[in-house]
Amino acid sequence: MRVISGTARGRKLISPEGYDTRPTTDNVKESLFNIIQFDIEGRRVLDLFAGSGQLGIECLSRGAKSAVFVDDRREAVKVIRENLKKCGFTAEVYLTDAESYLRKGEKFDIVFVDPPYESDYYEIVMKNINLFDILNEGGIIIFESRADRVLQDMTFPYHPLKSYVYGSVKLSLFSRY
Repeated sequence: MRVISGTARGRKLISPEGYDTRPTTDNVKESLFNIIQFDIEGRRVLDLFAGSGQLGIECLSRGAKSAVFVDDRREAVKVIRENLKKCGFTAEVYLTDAESYLRKGEKFDIVFVDPPYESDYYEIVMKNINLFDILNEGGIIIFESRADRVLQDMTFPYHPLKSYVYGSVKLSLFSRY
């Protein structure tokens, strides 16, 4: 696992031990960042279920203004901090669950949601993003899931943009009017 582009390009990132973290593959990550490459610079990013922090770190490397990392596992938070240090970045890192963090109601331009594939966190996060309206106008939410998972639609002011399937992985993008 490495940083693909930007100021930290080529830096190798570590991942938490065990099977609780399923890092986004380099192939899917590269495709994702080809899709959103013009939406990153100067933006505020939220990486929920951050794991190793690779998605938020990739954004920082590509010029994001700031990033917030959220994971409810102590080991993941430790790894995120190590990866940030290795890349020379500073960011907010929270040891808490996604639902609790979303209640803060902070605003973001890009939100990554990559929970365990078999969980019901997708629906919980969608509900809370709608409830606390955390996305700035024109912002993007990216959900990573199994390719066969059907995500419910979010309610106004959020709308689906497009879904992309890469083998067994699906990226579903939503935006705010």
